[in-house]
Amino acid sequence: MAQPNIIYIHTHDTGRYIEPYGHPIPTPNLQKMAEDGTLFRQCFNAAPTCSPSRAALLTGQYPHQSGMLGLAHRGFALNDYSQHLAAYLARNGYETALSGVQHEAPFDRRDELGYTRFLEAEPYDADLARARLKARGWKGHEIEGGMHTIGDRAKVPAVVRFLREKHEKPFFLSFGMVSTHRMFPKADADINPNYLTPPAPIHDNPDTRTDMAEYATMARCVDDCVGEVLRTLKETGLDRQTFVFFTTDHGIAFPKMKCHLYDSGIGVALIVQRPDNPTAGTAVDALVSHVDLYPTLCEVAGLPVPDWVEGTSIVPLLDGTAHKVRDEVFSEVTYHAAYEPMRCIRTERYKYIRYFDDDMDLVVKPNIDDGYSKQFLMRNGLLEAGHDPKEMLFDLYFDPAERENRVDHPGYQDVRTELSTRLESWMTQTNDPLLNGAVPKPEGARINRKRGLEPSDADWEE
Repeated sequence: MAQPNIIYIHTHDTGRYIEPYGHPIPTPNLQKMAEDGTLFRQCFNAAPTCSPSRAALLTGQYPHQSGMLGLAHRGFALNDYSQHLAAYLARNGYETALSGVQHEAPFDRRDELGYTRFLEAEPYDADLARARLKARGWKGHEIEGGMHTIGDRAKVPAVVRFLREKHEKPFFLSFGMVSTHRMFPKADADINPNYLTPPAPIHDNPDTRTDMAEYATMARCVDDCVGEVLRTLKETGLDRQTFVFFTTDHGIAFPKMKCHLYDSGIGVALIVQRPDNPTAGTAVDALVSHVDLYPTLCEVAGLPVPDWVEGTSIVPLLDGTAHKVRDEVFSEVTYHAAYEPMRCIRTERYKYIRYFDDDMDLVVKPNIDDGYSKQFLMRNGLLEAGHDPKEMLFDLYFDPAERENRVDHPGYQDVRTELSTRLESWMTQTNDPLLNGAVPKPEGARINRKRGLEPSDADWEE
């Protein structure tokens, strides 16, 4: 087979809360994609925060290596944009196109990413979209459809036109959606919150069920867009020469999920569809990291893996010739809206998390997106809630929900020592700046006060 086309379909803040992972979320097209393709049950990001996660996937490096330690629209950037997957593929004969959102470059620097085509003239700018909605009277949840739904659906015709073109070269298409990123609009009428359960560990009450219904509405929008892409591939015959993968950056934007190193924050969907797939219709339980996708796509395209890449190709898992490609995954947070440095190692059975800041007596509320679930917790003690311990150890066989910290349990001290040593070794090998103390923000970067209440533009740290 000649070099295949590659389509990277990605969302904000979706985690694994879609139908193929057992949740009652109306995503039939993603369910069909999983049934026709390969579903990865244990894929994890390299960072449960937006830009660092995407940068890891698209450079094959951990955020502290690539330089993307915080949010691109707040002043963080890659050290070297020539390492971006789009740039690498473009240098090696691919047509590279972007539709919708990207979060690896500030909005005025997207030309540096390596895309040879942009399917929309204007990049997605969350601040601009929010300002436009407020000018139309937006006050929270009143607008039907919402800015994200409108934006994602509006991108689909350009994607379909691109796919129907005659292409002289293989193409790499990045199609980014924001529907499942807050702010959510009202739920669709047929998604009744009375019959939904909010995601664990969120308390079950009318507010949190409404929150989940609104998320489900946005997930349906994502699914509709995915369906249009997959139908177009089939109608044009491109499905016989195209490698498609669907994933997201991190967990859903609920407390204890996004921006946290629990599995609810670092666990992500990964579905792969490709021609003549020997593992079609199967679920893979092997550990996979987002940093593994860059070398995977290099192998699929018949290209050498650059020496900066940290990941391992998952082609053996896709071919069914291996049962695992790694023994552990690592994930990290340095900055999101506020500074909250932490690292983790996760094996099949255990998770070890360490925090690296002494100012950790309270929950860092700016790193929790606003919404009904956060508001409920704010009314009931989140303002005074203590932060997680500096070290946490979970036995995922007996405690998959990560509720019982065994870091001081006498029976787990050998595990604690081993995982702590492995985490420190990884940090040393990858030159993690946290080993040298607090990591300063780049000059001009904007972050929130740790003791603020929300990720607000009006609450910058001085």
